[in-house]
Amino acid sequence: MNDPLPTPPLQTAAAEPPPPPDDPPASDVSNSLEGLLVQITSQDDYEILNHMLRIFAPIEVRETILGSLLPGGADPLQALDVKRNTLGILYLLSARLQVNAAAAPPPQFIEAFCQDFDPEQARLAPERVTFLAKGILQLGQQANEAIFSVKALADLLVRFPPSLHYLTPLHALFMTACVANRLFASATPILSESITEIDIALFPDLHYTDNLVYHYAGGFAYAALNQWEEAEEFFEIVVGAPAQVPSAIQLEAGKKLILVQLIKDGKSAALPRYTNPNLQRLLKNTPYFGLNRHYPQQQAQLRILIEKEKETFEKDQNIGLVKLMLEHAPRWAIKKLTGTYLTLSIPEIGKAISMEGQDEAVQRIILSMIEKGEIDAWLSMDGIVTFNDSPPTVPTRILTRTEIDVALKEAQRQAAILSALEREIGKSRDFLVKAARVKDNDWVGPGVPDEDLMFGVTPSGSWAEDA
Repeated sequence: MNDPLPTPPLQTAAAEPPPPPDDPPASDVSNSLEGLLVQITSQDDYEILNHMLRIFAPIEVRETILGSLLPGGADPLQALDVKRNTLGILYLLSARLQVNAAAAPPPQFIEAFCQDFDPEQARLAPERVTFLAKGILQLGQQANEAIFSVKALADLLVRFPPSLHYLTPLHALFMTACVANRLFASATPILSESITEIDIALFPDLHYTDNLVYHYAGGFAYAALNQWEEAEEFFEIVVGAPAQVPSAIQLEAGKKLILVQLIKDGKSAALPRYTNPNLQRLLKNTPYFGLNRHYPQQQAQLRILIEKEKETFEKDQNIGLVKLMLEHAPRWAIKKLTGTYLTLSIPEIGKAISMEGQDEAVQRIILSMIEKGEIDAWLSMDGIVTFNDSPPTVPTRILTRTEIDVALKEAQRQAAILSALEREIGKSRDFLVKAARVKDNDWVGPGVPDEDLMFGVTPSGSWAEDA
């Protein structure tokens, strides 16, 4: 069976340098790169140095000068120490990666910087770190070296925040690159660290959509690895994120969430109670909601529905997951039988799960489920399956009231931060224009594109799920 998930291309928009400060360029700082290099190597107060770098030279030539070589062609990066001069290198290196016609820095230098830079200095210029990350991704694309850019970005992401529990703008960039280049396993070390901290004082360029894109891409990666429980959790985070207006990425996550739950549990669960009511209404009007009515036992009706809505599933780029869900249907139908019968013959099971006359296929499924521990049963030589009506239970630890209270308070705190971020976006002119457009369209039909959220592509673009 081919991979049910698509290979989305990474379409990174041309990165813009961080916004300039309000202060005018300092008159005592030379506008030459040589003069700046002297300041970088002699200034020990990194906050003063950061201010100096931010206001260096007129804005219209700043990035060009930062991205240039020294007279005679010498590389200024080679004169700097990665740990001691992290801040200076951060400005020079990010400019070199973004300025057109600038000399490309050696890949080995980029790798060394991402592995050994001083995080404390880098946190003084968080927007510049994001600028650097986008430049690394562009370099990887241009050189067709996805593994290089993903590895460098992973090193950068591991060192930059105080811990990986902090959400940063790098999370969405890194996860998008992993998914776009099908490097799903490379994403798991980052994904395994749950996001519990959101600090816009540390990361002022953090956007509400970074949370959505990171968790949507993370759910995608987990689904590609058949880690359904983790995929479900990540898609739920996207669906339940606070929003004044449901976004396209939330709708797409909701569709994938239903499919993942059908594969994982044999049924879809209710959406989180804090999900935006408009998003719930939108999902109920999609064919995905109808799959749950027939799953898993009414396979004939399922096939009819899938065939009828095939164009929609293909347009949404979910046909691979739909086919995988259909493949799991007989297994879930058999599991339902274990709660009703003690013994059944192979032909009787085949009839009950809409596989009448396919005794060999049914037997293979039964043996596979027994081997994997999906059912507690045994198959006799004469084709009789006996189900154990008391499957073993796995002991679970019950949380204390104190632990529950702590977890709830932390969840409320993080939700309040996300809501504040979402409100800030809601004040912007671009958001209001987009919200008005959404209201006018009333979200008619599935797969409404949202250019800012879908990794640079629309749902009907290049996310072809070719099963």
